Amino acid sequence: MTYLKNIAVYCGAATGNDPIYITAAKNLAHWITQNNYGLTYGGGRFGLMGVLAETVLSDDGYVHGIITESLASRNLSQTDLSKLDIVDSMDARKRAMLDNSIASIALPGGPGTLEEISEAYSWTRIGDNNNPCIFYNVNHYYDALETFFDTMTENEFLTKTDRDKLLFSDSLDEIKEFIDTYTPPKLRSFKNAK
Repeated sequence: MTYLKNIAVYCGAATGNDPIYITAAKNLAHWITQNNYGLTYGGGRFGLMGVLAETVLSDDGYVHGIITESLASRNLSQTDLSKLDIVDSMDARKRAMLDNSIASIALPGGPGTLEEISEAYSWTRIGDNNNPCIFYNVNHYYDALETFFDTMTENEFLTKTDRDKLLFSDSLDEIKEFIDTYTPPKLRSFKNAK
């Protein structure tokens, strides 16, 4: 089977303290293979990263891991992936993950997960990323963050048009529709720019 489109998934090397997060990672993995997507992820073998990759592989799906040299040298990478790239920095990893995917999804995770999906979304606003960005809002995990993005919009640090280009959802059907109908935001313009 040929995979023409990969989904980049950001998630952590922990599983959290509620089994619902492991279930969500498995559900996302099954959804990826059922929709004939491949997976691009951070290449790790622990936590939700490991659950996600192992489940896609068990479904005979395609998994492309991208990990840094420093993490790989600590024996943290998954070994039986379809493809594993080892890069020299986190910046290179993040760029490669975006370039190798058609959408970015964040499972519940920690500061690294938040940083990666936030950067991917911020890059859409300056024209450096054309992929939709989605928070898979399992168990209301990202509710407070969703409210904060709404606060940004209310205070006019984020336009409503651009806010609508970021999805928080616990529905994989809604996520699929968002990906299928997504158009990147227009480049920001500034009144006094010459």
